[in-house]
Amino acid sequence: MSEFLLIFISAILVNNFVLKYFLGICPFIGVSDEVTASLNMGMAVTFVMTLTAPFVWLINTYILARFNLPFLEYVTDIIVIASLVQLVEMFIKKYSRGLYNTLGIYLPLITTNCAILFSALFLVLRNYNFIQSIIFGFGSGIGFTLAIVIMAGIREELEYADVPKPFKGAAITLLVAGLMALAFMGFAGMPSA
Repeated sequence: MSEFLLIFISAILVNNFVLKYFLGICPFIGVSDEVTASLNMGMAVTFVMTLTAPFVWLINTYILARFNLPFLEYVTDIIVIASLVQLVEMFIKKYSRGLYNTLGIYLPLITTNCAILFSALFLVLRNYNFIQSIIFGFGSGIGFTLAIVIMAGIREELEYADVPKPFKGAAITLLVAGLMALAFMGFAGMPSA
């Protein structure tokens, strides 16, 4: 049980895809204008990451590895991700038109979100079993959500701050992202001498 908790916490804080590997930056910067939209985007990414993990594990274990087809891994991962994003997009469009309009182009761009593809590839590289893959996928999505919501909260506050003119807009956003990445590095601990 502690192994599962370690994978989960590590995916959220220590190996956060946005703040450690700088993956998924497009929606991280593009949708993080307001907390509500960021939270919804994070939930959509979490949903896709969580469902991608078991599908990718099953395909890799029972089809690609069994028939010695590792060269198809990227293609199958992208097909799984695109299919799941399509389902999420149709669901949001049908049940929450306002959210669909708020997320705009960033919703279909989840398909090409490199954080999701990286999580699919990462679980295979780490030889996670089925349960570990699901926990890793869910933890990675929660980590993405945490990062994008924190960024949105900071950006909402920056609207009322006295930011020097050269730092307004993208400059302050990138500075905040860098400071957040430094803060999250603290979860990895100090290297031993």
